[in-house]
Amino acid sequence: MPELPEVETVRDGLARHVLGRTVTRAHVFRDYSVRRHEAGPIDFAARLAGRTLATAARRGKYLWLELAEPDGPPAEALLAHLGMSGQFLVRSGVSDDGSPARATPDAAEADRTHLRVRLELDDGSALDFVDQRTFGYLALAELAPTPDGRPGGLGATAPLVPVPVAHVARDLLDPALDRGRVAAAMRRRRTTVKRALLDQTLVSGVGNIYADEALWRARLHGERPTAALTRVQALEVLDAAAEVMGEALAAGGTSFDALYVNVNGASGYFSRSLAAYGQEGRPCARCGAAVVRESFANRSSYSCPVCQPRPRRRRTR
Repeated sequence: MPELPEVETVRDGLARHVLGRTVTRAHVFRDYSVRRHEAGPIDFAARLAGRTLATAARRGKYLWLELAEPDGPPAEALLAHLGMSGQFLVRSGVSDDGSPARATPDAAEADRTHLRVRLELDDGSALDFVDQRTFGYLALAELAPTPDGRPGGLGATAPLVPVPVAHVARDLLDPALDRGRVAAAMRRRRTTVKRALLDQTLVSGVGNIYADEALWRARLHGERPTAALTRVQALEVLDAAAEVMGEALAAGGTSFDALYVNVNGASGYFSRSLAAYGQEGRPCARCGAAVVRESFANRSSYSCPVCQPRPRRRRTR
């Protein structure tokens, strides 16, 4: 599943390639991919035609393209969640020999290539939403003011956020995030540190991979109670998560198969730099002990038993 660095890579690509373009026509090839648009696929396509893509923004794993208004701030956005395999691909309208390179595919071809939605743009290019496993979706969403008056997310300029995303906390790459307040809130939670990192109402965008990497860097076991963390430790694990996601972003994300690519079709390579996640039995890069895997909420956690000792359970009388 794409995590925050992968989604940010896509957002950055959209910001560089499609902003300022106007949608001339929208095609929905699979209704399920716009299931969160309650008015249905016909309304979705009709309302996008003639709209200009103004700003590419992201909060956690949600990204959106604000739709420009002739006068005043934007009121709507094209909201996207990539799910497990969703991709945005920018298609050029011209082939290498200068001839038209793109024709609208029929339903059979679209299904074969996993093309779910295509937006034709006014420069002759197209923005395709491709999703093999169909857990991702697109929708048109109203924008609402942010409670703190800050921009809605990374890349946003207006203090607006899509209504379906308003409950999601800011993420660690968002310049408007107050990391000290997040650390204080984490220490007040009655949970464990890994569960806190994965709590999207506390801080968004940290998935299983980057939680394990952050905990390894901070030398904390995921089962450490948050109430037992010092302020310094809470800040250290948040800083570590931000650091590892920043490094993954620089590498283009973490790709384990061909499903995740950026808007140009290129995969990320940060998986080659993972110190904990997926490294069961391999020597810890810090102390040499064998990394262990433990079951965690129907998933797995990876840690070093020496650098990240499991907290002792209190004896009950």
